[in-house]
Amino acid sequence: MESARDRGSGDARDRRTPRSPRGSDADAGARRPGQRSTGRPSGQREGGPRGAQRRDPGRDQARDQRGDRRATRGERPPGSERRTVDQETYDGPPLPEDVTGKELDRSVLAQLKGLPEKLAARVARHLVAAGRLLDEDPETAYRHTLAARARAARVAVVREAVGEAAYAAGHYGEALAELRAARRMNGAHDYLPLMADCERALKRPERALELARSPAVAGLAPESRAEMTIVEAGARFDLGEVASALRTLESAPLRKDSRAAWVVRLRYAYADLLLRAGRDAEALEWFHRTAGIDADQVTDAAERIEGLERGGSASGAGSGPQR
Repeated sequence: MESARDRGSGDARDRRTPRSPRGSDADAGARRPGQRSTGRPSGQREGGPRGAQRRDPGRDQARDQRGDRRATRGERPPGSERRTVDQETYDGPPLPEDVTGKELDRSVLAQLKGLPEKLAARVARHLVAAGRLLDEDPETAYRHTLAARARAARVAVVREAVGEAAYAAGHYGEALAELRAARRMNGAHDYLPLMADCERALKRPERALELARSPAVAGLAPESRAEMTIVEAGARFDLGEVASALRTLESAPLRKDSRAAWVVRLRYAYADLLLRAGRDAEALEWFHRTAGIDADQVTDAAERIEGLERGGSASGAGSGPQR
């Protein structure tokens, strides 16, 4: 499943990602929190400032006194904390000086062309920074994508990036919401495996299976179908349907004569599930089959083999097939 991050930087992981507070992509300066789409500050009405209206001196004095009391107690004015959070989200983490935004793939840059030039450049830089950090610091990568969304919430590739960064950072509810938004915008089905995995992470395996049964899955690329197969098997395992989970993986092209990463992951998931089912000898065989084609060390199959051959369980973290 090609992702926005895969298309946007050279540091993309084989498996996923970015593949995508309210923001606007319409205004040349990208309106900041607290500013209306008309360009006027939020406290200013059309037809003139509030000062042009009739004023009540008594009310003004009472309001001033309340403000003085708040200042004495060190309190913030109502709403200021929310504005501070919004501003921090909008600003995002510091951008590396060597990131220009031009590192993005042309297909991603094309989706940003509808934005004003300076705004598009800022969004692009945040997306590139997110792609660089996704493996080593997914939380900061997620914050970069939030800054991009604050400026361009109506661009599908931005919502896609937020979804995948949220997934990497473990924010599965947010990831699911963003991927749904991206799918509504561009009609793409590539997000289905990741959406299903989010449902599984949220302890909703039944919903994951509903997505796995979607007719659109048949039209996905082989690597995306493989990912969905792994998620489906994991969801069935979560429901206690171990035999069904094994059959799900056995129906996949486990023996395909290929060293593609998705074949590696299918074999690894099957070996892992065999081990969890108590079929250690068969699990060892399939871990060997995995390691034999895993030249890029996509998995830890070699370590699992070592553990099993020493007499240990070599069990992986988590439950169900590992993605």
